[in-house]
Amino acid sequence: MQAVMSSDMSVSEFNADAKLPPGVGAVLAVLLSSAVVLDSDDRVLTSSNAAREFGLVEDGRLAVGELLALARQVRREGMPREGEIDIMTNRFNGRATSFAVRIAPLGAEVGDGGLILLLAEDQTESRRVDEVRRDFVANISHELKTPVGALALLAETVEEAADDPEAVLRFAGRMRQEAARLTDLVQDLIMLSRIQAAEPVPDPRPVLLDDVQAEAVDRCRMRASVRGISLEVSGERGIAVLGDEDLLVTALRNLLENAIAYSPDKTRVLITTKVLSGGTAEISVTDQGIGIPERDRERIFERFYRVDPARSRATGGTGLGLAIVKHVTAAHGGNVTVWSEEGAGSTFTLCLPLRPRRSMQNGTDRGSQDQRARTDHAAARSAREAGT
Repeated sequence: MQAVMSSDMSVSEFNADAKLPPGVGAVLAVLLSSAVVLDSDDRVLTSSNAAREFGLVEDGRLAVGELLALARQVRREGMPREGEIDIMTNRFNGRATSFAVRIAPLGAEVGDGGLILLLAEDQTESRRVDEVRRDFVANISHELKTPVGALALLAETVEEAADDPEAVLRFAGRMRQEAARLTDLVQDLIMLSRIQAAEPVPDPRPVLLDDVQAEAVDRCRMRASVRGISLEVSGERGIAVLGDEDLLVTALRNLLENAIAYSPDKTRVLITTKVLSGGTAEISVTDQGIGIPERDRERIFERFYRVDPARSRATGGTGLGLAIVKHVTAAHGGNVTVWSEEGAGSTFTLCLPLRPRRSMQNGTDRGSQDQRARTDHAAARSAREAGT
C-alpha cells in the first residue's frame, strides 16, 4: 500500500527553532513518499504523517537504526544515496513493510546547513503484484503443459495401439477429457482477462437473479445428478440487479461446480437469495462438503490457488473459478465472502447492489409491464421485511 500524502496528512514540526525555508512543509505534504528532514544533530525537524504512522519517526527521532546510519553517511559524503529496506512497522500489526529509500543532503545554503532529506516510499503492494505476476506466469505454464503433454503422450499411444480397437477407443476418450480440460482452461483465462481490470461492467442491464439461478442450476444439474447431489433453490423471488447476466451466471455456476466437486455423494447444495437493507442483494451457495481450512480462506480467490491440488485436478478444476467469481462481483460493484468450517461445509455469498429504482421504471428488461410490476412489488416487500 503506497503512502499517499493528501490534504489531511499535514507535516509535523518537532523543532520550533529550526530555520527551514518557507514552503518546505507544503512541498513535503504533496510527495507520494514518507518524508523526514533531519538536522545536523540527527533530530527530526519536519516529518510527514505517513512517516510517523509507519513508525519511522518516534519522539522527534528517526526510529530505524539502518536509516539513521544511511543519513549520517550521506551527511559525511555529501552525496545522495538510495536503496531498498524491509522494516517491521507498527502500521500493519508488526508485519514487514518494504520501502524504496532516497536520502540526500539539502545543501549548506538551506537552513543552518547539515540538513538531510529522507524519502521512504512504501512498495509492499507493488512487490506483491510483481510476485503475483511471476506466480501467474509459472502457474499458467505448468497448467498448460500438463494437458498438452498428456495429449501428445496419448496420441503416441494411440498410434502404437492402432491394431487394438478397444485400446484406441479408451485412449481416444482420455484425449477428449484432456482436450476438454485444455478448452476450459483457455476459456477461463479469456474470461479472467476480460474482467480482471477492476472496471465496472461496460453496458449494465437489468438482470433478474431468478434467471441467473435457473441458468446456472441448469448447467450444473447433470454433473450433480451423477453423484446424487440435489440442487435446491430457495429465498426471495423477483430480485433485480444491474449488470451482465452472462457474467453473473458464470460466477454462480463456478460456485455451484466447486460445491459439487467438494461435496460427498448424495448430499445437497442450497442456493439462497435475499434482499438486505441498504439496497443490497445476496445470493449464497451452501454445501455440505469438506470445508476450507482457516489458513487457506484468505487465499482461495487467488488465481490457481488450490486447497487440495490433487482433488482439484482429479475433478477437472482449472484453479481459476473463484478468481473469476471475485472479479465478476467486483465488476458489478459488489463483493464475495466465504464462511467455512472443516467437515461442516462452506457458504459463498455474492453481495450485489440492487437495480436502481429509476431503471426499474424505465428499463427495457424482459417480460411484460405486469411482470415488471410484480418484480418491483416483490423487491420492495423484501426490502421492507429486511429492514424490520
